[in-house]
Amino acid sequence: MPNRNWTEVEWQLLDARTRCEALRCSRESDARQALVRLGRSVLKKYSTSFFIVTRFLPPRKRAQVDMLYAGVRYPDEVVDTFDISAARKDEKLSLWCVQFDMAMRSSTRQALLDGVPVIVAGLADVMRESEIPARYYHDFLNAMRADVYPRRYETLDDLVENYIYGSAIVVGYFLAYIYGASSPSDFGRALQASRRLGIALQLTNFIRDVAEDRGRGRLYLPLDMLGARGIRADALNSPSVQHALSEVVRDLALIAQDHYVAAQRDLDAFSPDCRLAIEACIRVYGELNDRVAASQAPLAKRQSVSLSRKISVLPASKYWRLPLAYMGLEPA
Repeated sequence: MPNRNWTEVEWQLLDARTRCEALRCSRESDARQALVRLGRSVLKKYSTSFFIVTRFLPPRKRAQVDMLYAGVRYPDEVVDTFDISAARKDEKLSLWCVQFDMAMRSSTRQALLDGVPVIVAGLADVMRESEIPARYYHDFLNAMRADVYPRRYETLDDLVENYIYGSAIVVGYFLAYIYGASSPSDFGRALQASRRLGIALQLTNFIRDVAEDRGRGRLYLPLDMLGARGIRADALNSPSVQHALSEVVRDLALIAQDHYVAAQRDLDAFSPDCRLAIEACIRVYGELNDRVAASQAPLAKRQSVSLSRKISVLPASKYWRLPLAYMGLEPA
């Protein structure tokens, strides 16, 4: 049975249940754990790959990543899957931004009492704790708004600076602040590696999801790269251009691969307790990137990496953590 997305009503019910649970707690640490459990359930639901690789972070950073993921997943779901008009999606994103700013100015408990969504309250807590600049989340929400009224991108630079920056690079920056650097002088390198990895991950997702994005009225393949192969943007489904389209996909996969390699090269810039998770991410998505590049029919089949292959990139001595994670019994 396919793993369907949660409906808007299901998200609302999760919010209400978690809010009640958190507000019943007398200790701030217990209330925070209620928010973390929600974030963890969102991550486990929507991204098997990222859930697996982040189980190897130390507990505090793992909890922060769980809440961060929920904070970027929900707006993405509003845009991609909620059965509402474009205008309503835009309104929801605008309200979400206002509520985020409210949460950043108050305690987590007060934010919940004021009706701020649980995910927003948890995200704001993480951003304050890790000293992540609030403007990065504004940039992320602007990228989500760009998907409500999608446009085409003339060049790769146009795509990176006017979409990928907000949709993926700033998320990489969030993670750099959470992961931390091996030393204060290495933080700049960690940010640069996060930028390269964000670009790589987003390009891999774009080339894997060409057909799905077209169904939503979106096109993330640069127009100049399509034009160089003799492909019109409105003719991607034509059988006559499928070979040429696979060449464009391969070109972008090679660019993504260069970014994965660059991120791997600066892995030592990150705190040692996070390098295993980052390296696993590079390896899992790097393999996915290779699979997409090798496909002769990018519109016909959505490529994926099997669960066994995802697990195989991790040290065998760490496998015992995964069943505990899936049962909600993660080690401290």
